[in-house]
Amino acid sequence: MHPFARKTLQAAYLAMVLCLAGQAAAVDQPRIGFADLYKSVGVLGMAFSDKVLALTGKPVTMHGYMAPPLKPEADFFVMTKEPVSLCPFCQSDAEWPADIVVVYLRKGTSLTSNQDPVEVTGTLEVGSKTDPRTGFVSLLRIVDARLRRL
Repeated sequence: MHPFARKTLQAAYLAMVLCLAGQAAAVDQPRIGFADLYKSVGVLGMAFSDKVLALTGKPVTMHGYMAPPLKPEADFFVMTKEPVSLCPFCQSDAEWPADIVVVYLRKGTSLTSNQDPVEVTGTLEVGSKTDPRTGFVSLLRIVDARLRRL
Protein backbone atom coordinates (compact mmCIF):
# COMPACT_ATOMS: atom_id res chain seq x y z
CA MET A 1 0.00 0.00 0.00
CA HIS A 2 1.26 3.45 -0.87
CA PRO A 3 2.39 5.45 2.25
CA PHE A 4 0.03 8.33 1.38
CA ALA A 5 -2.96 5.97 1.12
CA ARG A 6 -2.00 4.34 4.44
CA LYS A 7 -1.85 7.75 6.21
CA THR A 8 -5.20 8.76 4.69
CA LEU A 9 -6.75 5.52 5.88
CA GLN A 10 -5.27 5.98 9.35
CA ALA A 11 -6.62 9.55 9.53
CA ALA A 12 -10.09 8.39 8.45
CA TYR A 13 -10.04 5.62 11.06
CA LEU A 14 -8.95 8.07 13.77
CA ALA A 15 -11.72 10.51 12.79
CA MET A 16 -14.30 7.71 12.97
CA VAL A 17 -13.07 6.60 16.42
CA LEU A 18 -13.18 10.18 17.74
CA CYS A 19 -16.67 10.70 16.32
CA LEU A 20 -17.96 7.50 17.94
CA ALA A 21 -16.28 8.44 21.23
CA GLY A 22 -18.05 11.82 21.15
CA GLN A 23 -21.39 10.11 20.53
CA ALA A 24 -20.75 7.71 23.41
CA ALA A 25 -19.92 10.62 25.72
CA ALA A 26 -23.20 12.34 24.78
CA VAL A 27 -25.15 9.13 25.46
CA ASP A 28 -23.46 8.75 28.86
CA GLN A 29 -24.34 12.35 29.81
CA PRO A 30 -26.82 12.31 32.73
CA ARG A 31 -30.30 13.37 31.66
CA ILE A 32 -32.73 15.11 33.93
CA GLY A 33 -36.41 15.70 33.34
CA PHE A 34 -38.83 18.14 34.87
CA ALA A 35 -40.23 15.36 37.08
CA ASP A 36 -36.70 14.90 38.51
CA LEU A 37 -36.28 18.48 39.77
CA TYR A 38 -37.97 18.49 43.18
CA LYS A 39 -38.79 15.86 45.78
CA SER A 40 -41.48 18.07 47.29
CA VAL A 41 -43.39 21.22 46.39
CA GLY A 42 -45.71 22.71 48.97
CA VAL A 43 -46.62 25.61 51.22
CA LEU A 44 -43.22 25.42 52.90
CA GLY A 45 -41.44 25.78 49.56
CA MET A 46 -39.69 23.45 47.17
CA ALA A 47 -37.06 20.85 48.08
CA PHE A 48 -34.64 19.77 45.36
CA SER A 49 -34.54 16.07 44.56
CA ASP A 50 -31.62 13.87 45.52
CA LYS A 51 -30.87 13.43 41.80
CA VAL A 52 -30.57 17.20 41.25
CA LEU A 53 -28.40 17.61 44.35
CA ALA A 54 -26.13 14.75 43.21
CA LEU A 55 -25.74 16.31 39.73
CA THR A 56 -25.01 19.86 40.98
CA GLY A 57 -21.87 21.16 39.28
CA LYS A 58 -21.89 18.33 36.73
CA PRO A 59 -22.79 18.27 33.03
CA VAL A 60 -26.41 17.33 32.29
CA THR A 61 -28.77 17.16 29.34
CA MET A 62 -32.41 18.24 29.48
CA HIS A 63 -35.31 18.57 27.01
CA GLY A 64 -38.01 21.24 27.08
CA TYR A 65 -39.31 24.41 25.41
CA MET A 66 -38.11 27.99 25.42
CA ALA A 67 -40.46 30.47 27.08
CA PRO A 68 -40.63 33.81 25.28
CA PRO A 69 -37.53 35.81 26.30
CA LEU A 70 -37.81 38.35 29.10
CA LYS A 71 -35.57 40.73 27.13
CA PRO A 72 -34.41 40.27 23.54
CA GLU A 73 -30.77 40.91 24.48
CA ALA A 74 -30.69 38.45 27.41
CA ASP A 75 -28.08 35.70 27.28
CA PHE A 76 -30.43 33.24 28.98
CA PHE A 77 -33.90 31.83 28.56
CA VAL A 78 -36.41 30.00 30.73
CA MET A 79 -36.99 26.39 29.70
CA THR A 80 -40.45 24.98 30.39
CA LYS A 81 -41.99 21.53 30.31
CA GLU A 82 -44.60 22.51 27.72
CA PRO A 83 -44.59 25.26 25.08
CA VAL A 84 -45.96 28.59 26.33
CA SER A 85 -47.03 31.57 24.25
CA LEU A 86 -46.81 34.16 27.02
CA CYS A 87 -44.09 34.80 29.54
CA PRO A 88 -45.24 33.10 32.77
CA PHE A 89 -43.19 35.56 34.88
CA CYS A 90 -44.30 38.91 33.49
CA GLN A 91 -47.17 39.32 35.97
CA SER A 92 -46.12 40.43 39.43
CA ASP A 93 -48.65 38.10 41.05
CA ALA A 94 -47.62 34.98 39.12
CA GLU A 95 -46.38 32.12 41.28
CA TRP A 96 -42.95 30.69 40.54
CA PRO A 97 -43.60 27.41 38.69
CA ALA A 98 -41.84 24.25 39.83
CA ASP A 99 -41.32 23.03 36.27
CA ILE A 100 -38.85 25.56 34.90
CA VAL A 101 -35.08 25.79 34.52
CA VAL A 102 -33.10 28.90 33.58
CA VAL A 103 -30.61 28.22 30.79
CA TYR A 104 -27.53 30.42 30.29
CA LEU A 105 -26.21 29.82 26.80
CA ARG A 106 -22.60 29.35 25.84
CA LYS A 107 -21.26 32.45 24.08
CA GLY A 108 -22.04 32.42 20.37
CA THR A 109 -25.13 30.20 20.74
CA SER A 110 -28.23 31.58 19.06
CA LEU A 111 -31.80 31.20 20.28
CA THR A 112 -34.44 29.25 18.39
CA SER A 113 -38.23 29.47 18.13
CA ASN A 114 -40.08 28.92 21.39
CA GLN A 115 -42.51 26.56 19.63
CA ASP A 116 -39.83 23.95 18.95
CA PRO A 117 -38.67 21.40 21.52
CA VAL A 118 -35.01 21.88 22.45
CA GLU A 119 -32.22 19.95 24.09
CA VAL A 120 -29.74 21.77 26.29
CA THR A 121 -26.47 20.40 27.58
CA GLY A 122 -24.48 22.27 30.20
CA THR A 123 -23.49 22.41 33.87
CA LEU A 124 -26.24 22.20 36.49
CA GLU A 125 -26.28 24.93 39.17
CA VAL A 126 -28.57 24.88 42.19
CA GLY A 127 -29.47 27.70 44.59
CA SER A 128 -30.76 31.24 44.46
CA LYS A 129 -28.92 33.55 42.08
CA THR A 130 -29.75 37.01 40.77
CA ASP A 131 -28.71 37.87 37.22
CA PRO A 132 -26.65 41.08 37.58
CA ARG A 133 -27.81 42.59 34.27
CA THR A 134 -31.54 41.84 34.44
CA GLY A 135 -32.28 41.30 38.14
CA PHE A 136 -33.94 37.97 37.26
CA VAL A 137 -33.79 35.55 40.21
CA SER A 138 -33.43 31.83 39.56
CA LEU A 139 -33.28 28.74 41.74
CA LEU A 140 -32.10 26.18 39.19
CA ARG A 141 -29.87 26.81 36.16
CA ILE A 142 -28.01 25.05 33.38
CA VAL A 143 -25.00 27.21 32.51
CA ASP A 144 -22.52 27.30 29.63
CA ALA A 145 -25.23 25.45 27.72
CA ARG A 146 -25.29 24.25 24.16
CA LEU A 147 -28.71 24.40 22.50
CA ARG A 148 -30.08 22.02 19.89
CA ARG A 149 -33.52 22.12 18.29
CA LEU A 150 -35.19 18.67 18.29
